[in-house]
Parts: sequence; C-alpha cells; structure tokens
Amino acid sequence: MAASPTPGGGLGAILAAGDRDYLVRNSGEQVKISSIEGDTVAIYFSASWCPPCQRFTPKLIEAYKELTSNGKSFEVIFVSGDQDEEAFNAYFAKMPWLAVPFSDSEGRKSLDERFEVNGIPHLVFLDAKTGEVLTDEGVEFVSEYGIEAYPFTTERINELKEQEKAAKDNQTIHSVLATPNRNYVISNTGEKVPIVDLEGKYVGICFVVNGYPPVEEFTPVLAKIYAKLKEVGEKFEVVAVSLDSDEESFNNSFSSMPWLAIPHGDKMCQKLVSYFELSDLPTLVLIGPDGKTLSSNIADIINEHGLDAWEGFPFNAEKLEILAEKAKAKAASQTLESLLVTGDVDFVIGKNGAKVPVAELVGKTVLLYFSAKWCGPCRAFLPTLVDVYNKIKEKNSDFEIIFVSSDRDQSSFDDFFSGMPWLAIPLEDERKAYLKKKFKIRGIPSLVAIGPDGKTVNTDAKTSLAVHGADAFPFTDERIQELEKKIEEMAKGWPEKLKHELHEHELVLIRRPRPYGCDGCEEMGTSWSYNCAECDFDLHTKCALGEEKKGEEVNGQEHAAAPAGYVCEGDVCRKA
Repeated sequence: MAASPTPGGGLGAILAAGDRDYLVRNSGEQVKISSIEGDTVAIYFSASWCPPCQRFTPKLIEAYKELTSNGKSFEVIFVSGDQDEEAFNAYFAKMPWLAVPFSDSEGRKSLDERFEVNGIPHLVFLDAKTGEVLTDEGVEFVSEYGIEAYPFTTERINELKEQEKAAKDNQTIHSVLATPNRNYVISNTGEKVPIVDLEGKYVGICFVVNGYPPVEEFTPVLAKIYAKLKEVGEKFEVVAVSLDSDEESFNNSFSSMPWLAIPHGDKMCQKLVSYFELSDLPTLVLIGPDGKTLSSNIADIINEHGLDAWEGFPFNAEKLEILAEKAKAKAASQTLESLLVTGDVDFVIGKNGAKVPVAELVGKTVLLYFSAKWCGPCRAFLPTLVDVYNKIKEKNSDFEIIFVSSDRDQSSFDDFFSGMPWLAIPLEDERKAYLKKKFKIRGIPSLVAIGPDGKTVNTDAKTSLAVHGADAFPFTDERIQELEKKIEEMAKGWPEKLKHELHEHELVLIRRPRPYGCDGCEEMGTSWSYNCAECDFDLHTKCALGEEKKGEEVNGQEHAAAPAGYVCEGDVCRKA
C-alpha cells in the first residue's frame, strides 16, 4: 500500500483514547504515549487463539530484537483480539513491546475500525511523528524480508524487490543456497558438503514440512526417482528446505531423506519461500547446471507420472512430450484391475470386512467415492449419494461405488462406512494414496466414474450427479450432453424474468455452471436459478415457480467446522 496520511494527526491522536494517554508493558508498567521515541512504529493486531498469529509473532519478536539491538528507532504496539484478559496476559507476556491495555475495549475497537482490520495477524507501520501510514502490509514484508525491510517504507520495499530481481537475473547455485556465513549444505549424517560441489549439476530445491501428508506421500516417490537418476549417472542432487519450526521435526523428516539440506533454522529457508514465491506443497524447484531456474515446480509432474517421471529428466519440452505419450498409452490400457489390484491385494471390502474380489466388479460402472467422516460437506452429501445409489441399483445391477477414505482412525472409518450400502478400500491401504494422486483429488467429497471397460469416463461425477441425480448414470460425456439438452428444452417453458415475494427486485433466469445456495429454502441448487445480480440473490426454479423442476437436484445442510489443517469452502474441504 502506498504511504498515506492518517486522519487526526500524529501518534498521540491515534493511540490515545478518552482519558488514557498511556500504553502498557507486560510488567504492568504504564508508558506515556508522548514518550515513545521510535521513528517507525508498528501497530500489531493479533490474538493468542489465532494459529497464523502464533506462527508470525515469533518472527516479529526476532525482527524487533534485532532492530532495537542494532540501534534502530523502532517500536511495536500490540492491539489484542483476545476474548478475555487471562489469554491476553499469557500472550502479551511473550512480547517485548508495548500494548493498548486490554481493559480499553473501546480503544482497541476504534483502532480496528480506523485501520480497517479484516483479518489477523495484521501489521501497520506508521511514521511516529506524522501518523502517516507507511504500509499496512507489514506481515508480508516482515515475513519476506525481515529486518532488511526497515524502515518499512514503500521506497525500501521497492528497493528490495529490485535487488531480488537483479539476483534472479544473475542467479547462481551459490546465490540460491549460500549465505555470508555459510558456504555448505549438510547430509543427514551431519556432514558439511561444500556448495561448490553442486556446481554443474541439476539441483532440486525441495520444500518440506514434517507430518504434512502431501509432502510425506511425495518424498518416497522422489527418493526412488533420485536413486534411479543416480544409478543411470545423471548429475542430479536435491537440497531440502525445511519449513519446520523445531529441530526435532526437521531431524525426523530429514533422517529418511537420501539427499542434502540447508541447516535447520537458517534464515535462507524463509528467504527462499519468498524468492521462489512458494504457494503450495510439495514444491520441487529445478535449478540447471548453470545455476538458473529451469522450473518453479516439477512436483506436479512427479505426482502425475510417479516413478516413471525419471524418464522425463531434465523435464524439458521434448522429454515431457515423451512422458505425455507414455501416460496416454497407459490410460488407453487402463483396466479396473490396473487401478485396484496391487501385488497380492486384489480385493475391496464389504460389510463386516468381507473381501470382495476386484474381478467381480469388472464390467461394471464403478464410482470411486473420496470422502471422510470429519468433512462436513461429505456428511451432508452422503444421504444424497445413498439415495442416488439405491435408485441406480434398482435398474442397473452393473453399478457399484467404492469408498476411498481420508479418515484418520479406524473408528471414524467404521462409523462412516456403516452408513454406506456399497464397498470400500481398507483404511490402511496404499492404494488410496495412488488413487488420490492419479485422479488429482484436491478436495472432498469427490466422485470419479470408471466405465465397464475400466477406462475413466468422468473425473467430476459429483457435479453430474448433483445436477442430474440417478439419471446421470452411466456418467459418460454422451449421457450428460443428452441430459443437458433436455434441461435446455425444459427451460424454454419457464419465464425469463419474474417478481417474487421473497425479494424486492426482479429475478432473471440464468444457467448455473456450478452449485449455488438458494436464498429461499437455504439448500444447495444446480443447473438453473432465478437470480438478482445486484443483490447476489438466488432462488431455485422450484422455489421461484412453486413446483418441482425435473433436472434440478438440491442438497445440503449445515456442517461442522473442519479440523485443524483443513478449510471447508462451499462443498469442498481443502488442505490449508
């Protein structure tokens, strides 16, 4: 954000409230606002209950201590979002700076409103003398640049970005991995390996977090590819960049890795997060023999092709074309057995753990149902899926569903599976990870349809089922197109516009490419709605016209909050 004047004058006008002209330290000492000497002052909106705040606060504390110990004119003022004074005191006790007293709830609220705080952690940097806002993107700046961003002006940030651009233009393996005080990386036995040894090699920069499932699933596959490339004599090395907060977690994950790493706690780890604009995990950046970045992330290629990905090294256009052709041929030869049979494991399970041979499912249309009990949208969707399953089975015996669970324990799996009339892959089964990778499952609930010949016919059968219900069977493109034409014909008989007692404006009939929430019955809808674009208001056609419309299935209900590490958006739960 560009610097802008703050209404109402300097720091005193901003921070004082009523008769209060002081701030407090965690010792209880009162400090006059007029005595604050920092040229740059940061107002830190945070709370002890907020996980992102818990992760960011130590970074801010470290930056604060470094700046003040180096004689920089800098101060931080904490504005708490905690719900009670006990939580405030426990959190503030760790902070070396000042705070607005917790008892001044009106003062804290006023600051929230003044700086338009819509989420935390939120860090605003001010010129203490004028009250001018230097930036309200302090969290991003401290996370990316640390103390180098001081005094946190737009000019300084632009200068750093120019330096970063220049570094990328002149990038070498040393500029990526080394620091003024370290010219080596380490092995998991503690050996120091000079970075000069990596010159002239392809180097994969692998970002890792101990215990994060996608990383834990990715690492063993990369290890096999790493070993294969070493075996065939390719000049390839991997350097892990750990994002773990504690050394024990780092050691646990690094101990199983056959490659190198930047030492735990090295500030270069966080710098590389910004430098390579990390947005997802797993991420494997590929650096060429000349030290230049060849790809910002080849993890997706490895996830898609598995161990076969080694044949695409070094992942240039020509080699990727070879991989694509091989994958195409593999898809053409796909059968239900190739998907579901691994070694001696050639069965799925029914009720009471009964083993059902995969061979008995050959020739049927099979839906792979990716779901979990902890996922609210999955629980909400299950009754609809059970109803559709029963309707299809009444007319088509050559149909089955297989539950692929993301539950964390056997008890949750058993409880959720007990309400399903179909089959499942056992909870502790390696086929689950393979299927999730193969079909690129990013959120649940999700349905993938496999045709009678074992080929994939629909990777988003959930949407087809939501729109068309049991009529979507057998979920092929031809069947869905046929049903779409019927809906188009049906809609021709509906009024294009109408007035309804539930809304003041005229509603317009529109085609909906994805599910939406009906403001009438508060259930989910698909296909068509009567919509007010101005108010973002929608009614099902059945709610607007007062009758049930074929082709529009509705479902949905309130769901519980997702567990830590997951975010539910709409009808999908995604890993945070």
